[in-house]
Amino acid sequence: MLSLGGIRRAAPWMVVLVSLAGCATGPDIRADYNHANDFSKYRTFGFVAHPGTDRSGYESLTTQYLKTAVEREMSARGYRYAAHLPDLLVNFNAQLREKVVSNPAPMPPPGYAGYYAYRGGLYAPWPGYGFYSDTYTYTEGTLNIDIVDAQRNQLVWEGVAQGDASDVDPQTRQQAIDKVVTQIFLKYPFRAAQ
Repeated sequence: MLSLGGIRRAAPWMVVLVSLAGCATGPDIRADYNHANDFSKYRTFGFVAHPGTDRSGYESLTTQYLKTAVEREMSARGYRYAAHLPDLLVNFNAQLREKVVSNPAPMPPPGYAGYYAYRGGLYAPWPGYGFYSDTYTYTEGTLNIDIVDAQRNQLVWEGVAQGDASDVDPQTRQQAIDKVVTQIFLKYPFRAAQ
């Protein structure tokens, strides 16, 4: 059973994943890979010993859900899970960051002074009176899935999901993780030994 401190340390990763999948427009998904790499030589995969989502000294629920979802996606592409000496290693990382967005209001046309237009631009005790800007903050969440050539210890593919992580429903965490991982792996163009 998790202690209160353990829940607090694990919660940010859960928030990121649940929220990324729950965005109305969906998260922004990007991927990149080493184009010079020969992906046809890979047949097996495993997981790094200490994924970036496990910072508390034990395997979190988030990591367990990520492993299950990634294993499903890699198996669907013909890769076989190998606990010892796999061709590829998979790592995860998740991050939350507060963002401030400001959309300044347009400047008034020359000579315009809002309600006090009768002043005709002669003087304006409050410059820009009647104009405002929209400023709001939100929590941006980012999930990275890294695939590493185990023999060379070199990143060969990276998938990233990024989106608004402000609203959270912890009851749907596992389904949300499944959904985000599926979306990320839509950008993975390779199959085992091909």
